[in-house]
Amino acid sequence: MKGIFPVDRFQTLRTPFYYYDTELLRQTLHAINAETSRHEGWNVHYAVKANANPKLLTIIREAGLGADCVSGGEIEASIRAGFPGSKIVFAGVGKADWEINLGLDRDIFCFNVESIPELEIINELAAAKGKVARVAFRLNPNVGAHTHANITTGLAENKFGIAMRDMVPVIEHANQLKNVHVVGLHFHIGSQILDMGDFQALCNRINELQDELELHRIRVEHINVGGGLGVDYEHPNRVPLPDFKAYFETYAKKLKLRPGQTLHFELGRAVVAQCGSLITRTLYIKKGAVKQFAIVDAGFPDLIRPALYQAYHKIENICSNEPKETYDVVGPICESTDVFAKQIDLDATKRGDLLAIRSAGAYGEIMASGYNCRQLPIGYTSDEL
Repeated sequence: MKGIFPVDRFQTLRTPFYYYDTELLRQTLHAINAETSRHEGWNVHYAVKANANPKLLTIIREAGLGADCVSGGEIEASIRAGFPGSKIVFAGVGKADWEINLGLDRDIFCFNVESIPELEIINELAAAKGKVARVAFRLNPNVGAHTHANITTGLAENKFGIAMRDMVPVIEHANQLKNVHVVGLHFHIGSQILDMGDFQALCNRINELQDELELHRIRVEHINVGGGLGVDYEHPNRVPLPDFKAYFETYAKKLKLRPGQTLHFELGRAVVAQCGSLITRTLYIKKGAVKQFAIVDAGFPDLIRPALYQAYHKIENICSNEPKETYDVVGPICESTDVFAKQIDLDATKRGDLLAIRSAGAYGEIMASGYNCRQLPIGYTSDEL
């Protein structure tokens, strides 16, 4: 699949950098809209934490998605990209006062609230502005997800959300406050989930919770099921689009919405992961006693997922058609964790060859750091190259 990369143009650019296939991004957004448009009242908010590159945010906004933000900075980035406040939701366990005030000033669609102390601060800050804040309660459904332990969020042991046993008294307490208005329930069980059974389990739990709420004569306007849909990191060329059909059909068939309720999703990785690649240049080929190393100019400050999550990314030499050889692909950082892949087969690689580290559109550029005083990688799109 070397043909998907403008290699000649790449040769003139300083590496490492991120490259985004905007045609694939638009195909992904079209697939999402094709599935959700079948259902009245379904809304998708893009999880900005996956990638806040302003060029991508603009394309996503143009496709009609809203924005799911977890910081004031993400709200500001979304506003700059043209998202209206009415399509922004704000989540997170630790919202600072200035961030809450920013959301109030921008009249955002909803605050996803995760504790009673947070609820009371939102009420206090809204009162000072003479406003009523729309809030949804993030509930911890204690639903496990078949994913990495570091990115599961729906278990009772996790820091996220309000325990189910507290659901009714918390909502009743909120209804006594004058400057908040409870509009929904919010859930999110984890990330990189490929087993639709996990989402079915969430649907079952939400159905039970709604039944319990109705016993207390409580009904909410919307249900937010979060995101979590994963991508195929092993086969980005063969499977460039996530299984949106199965994902959305699961909710259509298993979730029992009440009349007039709207349904909200917060997809991030599934929107942008496959369209992005980290492009890095080979500095040296080092033949050790038992291994051969391809030493590249990208390191874990540019893409931390392999070091942080032991995440797999397919790597391709986009400059070679030679017979394959086996390499450890490593970066220049003086830490043993600065390894992108071990014992992988690449087309025979030499100094100067460009490698594409695939499926890096989510949690790549956005998590980059300046460790070792390194320059942050630039993000380019296929629209501009």
